[in-house]
Amino acid sequence: MYYRKMGEIPHKRHTMFKKEDGTLYREQVMGTKGFSGSQSILYHHFLPTEVVKSEVLYSYLPEYEEHTALNHRHLKTTSIEKKGNALDAREYLLGNNDLLIGTILVTEDMKSYYRNGDGDELLYIHYGSGKVETMFGTLTYRPGDYVTIPIGTIYRVLPAEETKILFIESFSQLTTPRRYRNEYGQLLEHSPFCERDFRGPEVLETYSEKGEYEVLTKSRGFVHSHILGHHPLDVVGWDGYLYPWVFNIEDFEPITGRVHQPPPVHQTFEGHNFVVCSFVPRLYDYHPEAIPAPYYHSNVNSDELLYYVEGNFMSRKGIEIGSITLHPSGIPHGPHPGTTEASIGKKETLELAVMIDTFKPLKIVKKAQEIEDRNYMFTWIEK
Repeated sequence: MYYRKMGEIPHKRHTMFKKEDGTLYREQVMGTKGFSGSQSILYHHFLPTEVVKSEVLYSYLPEYEEHTALNHRHLKTTSIEKKGNALDAREYLLGNNDLLIGTILVTEDMKSYYRNGDGDELLYIHYGSGKVETMFGTLTYRPGDYVTIPIGTIYRVLPAEETKILFIESFSQLTTPRRYRNEYGQLLEHSPFCERDFRGPEVLETYSEKGEYEVLTKSRGFVHSHILGHHPLDVVGWDGYLYPWVFNIEDFEPITGRVHQPPPVHQTFEGHNFVVCSFVPRLYDYHPEAIPAPYYHSNVNSDELLYYVEGNFMSRKGIEIGSITLHPSGIPHGPHPGTTEASIGKKETLELAVMIDTFKPLKIVKKAQEIEDRNYMFTWIEK
């Protein structure tokens, strides 16, 4: 992400920055890859290390199913009844050593603050609105927003209305695709988005209250409780390249061609061993003999997961809003019977979906079997 600053900061980094009473603000360098990656510098009213109580609460890592037959899978997330705040209501559905994937039905404010010390988080807002309070400032969200929270960021989600979220907990940093950036980090002209499309925190709210405040921290596979001796959002200013940001899927400009384009043209973000893609309303291929439906293909080195947001996904039957399909590596997949022929002559699609391709196999969480359409594997039988 590009350079940004908010609030009050000193002219020179690592120098004295005093309050009106002559005491020092506390400087915190927050960076990745051992000071070689993205970083920001934050200035606090209080010591960010001030903790009055610490305890381990529980393991958050999900339990996966035992090895089963290699099948295409279909999960119906609208059947999930769990709801609550944006941490407790997380329903893990799939994962591996690179990321965890699931959905959240957010109906309550987070009472405690929270940070993920194991990796970045990506929250795709399916529906609903509200705000995310962070140590870097407050972001508002609306349907279609990808909200990216860097590792170690203290935050909480405050919904204005019921909010459905598809989430990724990544064990690596999330970035835009490298092929869309020049040697200076600027997005190139052929990128399907540009810097103007990204929103950082909108307002920096600073609190200087003392007292006991809980921050729930994910680290090393467990959730820990840290009771701070001051309000966790005590930052008066910061600058740098590491901060939470928002990109709305409506701002993704689709890349089209005379014949069907492969999935990489939809890529939006990437992490270690996975990519995130956006399928948005777009014109179909314009070769006079083009077949708009995708060809059958074997992604022999990756698993393909699709989360269906809205519209009629033209290559699939029996899919509903909020469905997740998983097409694993090792076997081919493609359009359902009849959809290839039905696509010929169509000029556009109004589908909206998020795709996650992983380069290591995804495992299904045991509990996800409760919302599975077990007949999905056999829906390609021609009748």
